[in-house]
Amino acid sequence: MVEYETSEETLAAIAGRHGTIAEQVRPLPPGAANHAFLLGDDLVLRIPRTERYLPDLVKEAAVIPAALRAGVRTSEVIAFDDTCSVVDVPYMVLTRTQGVDLARLDLPTADTERVFQQVGRELGKLHRLSPASAPALAAVPAEDGTPDPWALTNRLLKEGWIDAETARWLTGWFDRLSPHLPANPPKVMVHGDIAPQNLLVSPTTAQLNGIVDWGDAEWADPAVDFAKIPLTGVPAMLDGYRRETGQETTTTWEARVLWFHLTWALGRLPDPVPRPGERHWTAPPASRLLGLLRFFASAPPAPWADLS
Repeated sequence: MVEYETSEETLAAIAGRHGTIAEQVRPLPPGAANHAFLLGDDLVLRIPRTERYLPDLVKEAAVIPAALRAGVRTSEVIAFDDTCSVVDVPYMVLTRTQGVDLARLDLPTADTERVFQQVGRELGKLHRLSPASAPALAAVPAEDGTPDPWALTNRLLKEGWIDAETARWLTGWFDRLSPHLPANPPKVMVHGDIAPQNLLVSPTTAQLNGIVDWGDAEWADPAVDFAKIPLTGVPAMLDGYRRETGQETTTTWEARVLWFHLTWALGRLPDPVPRPGERHWTAPPASRLLGLLRFFASAPPAPWADLS
């Protein structure tokens, strides 16, 4: 696996191509897939960590302009080069979206909900993109389906991760949720990692300035984009989404989102290894299950309680 080295010479060469001197290159918190640097005050440089992550950067170069045309608040791609012909690494340069990522902020509850409402509106714009309306994005991968939760529950029982009574209870929960799910949910463009660390917010106004990191974008059930936010933030997101799209208020959306949260939480049970240092809220093994417990123990708004 090729590892891309972010040497001082490479960084200086890229900075020079974009009107910045080497002394104005500053590292940003690294992501799982990319090294990131500020070029001056207005540009961000992203370099994949290894060859494995290059396809995601190629995908971002195509998806981000489409998201901008759809009206989504995000950064603009200034340059993308995967040829390694000028410098010895592939890279992308984007405009800098100002703000602090939501994971680093401790906003009052009302302000946090306001941010999530704005996120929901942005997703309403993004989800208007479909394979039919954006044929130029045909190379973007499609979701390959979610695990069968009944089969997953049975496997967890057989392998000793849960007891028989819990397996019956979970099976009954999925039985009650399933009638709310559409037989053939539409495939739309999803961001794929709508999580607090990818939401840049003004700390003084609680204004969402932009959504970043599009490496997980794909064609999928739009409910996927509500499954990487803690459930406590989802009601406000769905409120904003419905305001943007004009969709009727039914329990279908809540059931679909809960289906993903519950299935993914169970899927993590056989992988109990902690991941210290990772910023994603789902990195700790028990976070999703505890998030479900916290949400349903806090008297959630209708119709959530009826889905438990």
